[in-house]
Amino acid sequence: MSSQPTRSVAIVIFDDVEVLDFCGPFEAFSVAGYVEGESPFKVSLVAETMDAVNARNGLRVLPDVSLADCPPPDVLVVPGGPGTRPQLKNQVMLEWLKRMITPERTTVSVCSGALILGQAGLLDGLNVTTHHGALDELRRIAPAATVHDDKRYIWNDSLVVAAGVSSGIDASLDVISRFCGEATASSTAKYMEYEWRKA
Repeated sequence: MSSQPTRSVAIVIFDDVEVLDFCGPFEAFSVAGYVEGESPFKVSLVAETMDAVNARNGLRVLPDVSLADCPPPDVLVVPGGPGTRPQLKNQVMLEWLKRMITPERTTVSVCSGALILGQAGLLDGLNVTTHHGALDELRRIAPAATVHDDKRYIWNDSLVVAAGVSSGIDASLDVISRFCGEATASSTAKYMEYEWRKA
């Protein structure tokens, strides 16, 4: 029997989401504990509806649950990609994130997912980063945040923002480390043949 409690991880997806932004964290949380024979995380993909999502470069993905039916997760991942821009005007998404992102819940934004959080007013007063191609856009959207262009990922209490694409895996491994210990995070990275670049 596992000695770890099972925690829920909800990864938001939407049309034109960057594939590695959500698949990287999906893989990390899904295989965490595998070496130890444990399954400390249950990962779900959540979208506005149950329709197939057309991710970046034509990958079609089926969500597990809709925003309306998603129970509050222990960990929430908000990925990026070109599809974040329409989400900036999607009040359903913005209001859902405002309800879900609380100090009691760990949130990971990856790449330009930070733009959505900024648009929702969830980055005010925080130290943040995003993909290098979206730094100026984040500064415009979240003027009350301090945007860093030299950090791979940054923790703000329970919210961590990752610069982009593979850095989302680094941040996810750090979340795994905080919940399960560094040994489990390191064994997860080794299993994935991934060189964990810590912040």
